[in-house]
Amino acid sequence: MRVTIDRKSAISIRQQLKGAIEHEICFGALPPGAPLPSVRELAERVGVAPMTVSKVYGELKAEGRITGRTGSGTFVADCSLARANRNECTGRLRGDIDAVIDLALKSDLKPADILAMINARVTYRLGSGRRKDIVMVGLFADASESYARCVEDQVGHLATVEAETLDRLAEDAAVRARVEAADLVLTFANLEPDIRRLVPGIRVLSLRFIPSGATRLALASLDPMSRVGVVSRFADFLPILSLGVRRFAAHLQSVTMHTQDEPGLKDALADCDVLVLSTGADAAAAYARRGAKTIEYRHIPDPGDIERLVVPYITTAEPPAERSRKEAS
Repeated sequence: MRVTIDRKSAISIRQQLKGAIEHEICFGALPPGAPLPSVRELAERVGVAPMTVSKVYGELKAEGRITGRTGSGTFVADCSLARANRNECTGRLRGDIDAVIDLALKSDLKPADILAMINARVTYRLGSGRRKDIVMVGLFADASESYARCVEDQVGHLATVEAETLDRLAEDAAVRARVEAADLVLTFANLEPDIRRLVPGIRVLSLRFIPSGATRLALASLDPMSRVGVVSRFADFLPILSLGVRRFAAHLQSVTMHTQDEPGLKDALADCDVLVLSTGADAAAAYARRGAKTIEYRHIPDPGDIERLVVPYITTAEPPAERSRKEAS
């Protein structure tokens, strides 16, 4: 067992000693049943008082990490931490933990602060029972991630929310298994049939999506006489864009709707004063006339839908009555 103590460290000697033993149990070579040095032997080896080792051993015994056998000594207990040493994912987990520590140190956090943050996060995640597991499925990775964060900001005390894309769902069996295991899948109404086909039997809720705050502000501030061209990469998203523009820019007199790959798009946009481009339709900006304004149309999940549909679902585990609703705005 390799145990080293840094007497200049801000971490107490007792905490260092305990952490070193736990590290050897989980990431080193101390499987269940492995013998540990006696209190006096470890104290002499490390150069600390026997009382310090005795207190550490007492804490580890109380936590079920080690066990004492009368007349035989002290041994590693058959605990989950020791069994983790045989898990093939443990090496990757150690790398992830190291990355978190490195990032925290770059932020000038002290070791005690790092431990406090990790403990606080574990308590937050697990303290009130198992939080529901939600997956947000969209078309584009960055946009789907932003949708997931919007949902988690609203229900974070009740559920964790991760993002996936329809392409990854179609191409990767591991992603399909991940989505299948989720408590709930959120998506656009027009993507729901594809998701159900790829992963039958899962719980899916279709949300309405509205323009983000920045997009709403940009639409509301347009001159009523502006000639506006709205471009989507996909035809089946045009109704969503159209409803959003009509809702938050009802004052506009001239609005035309287009898909990015439609014939004659360049000519159709030549006279537009404003181009509203949905996610993935950035290429259409090349057709904007000189001096035309470009607005990036960013969606967010409708907070009202999250409160009215998602929150009741994850608190009662019963599908909302409107789960199969197909409209989107």
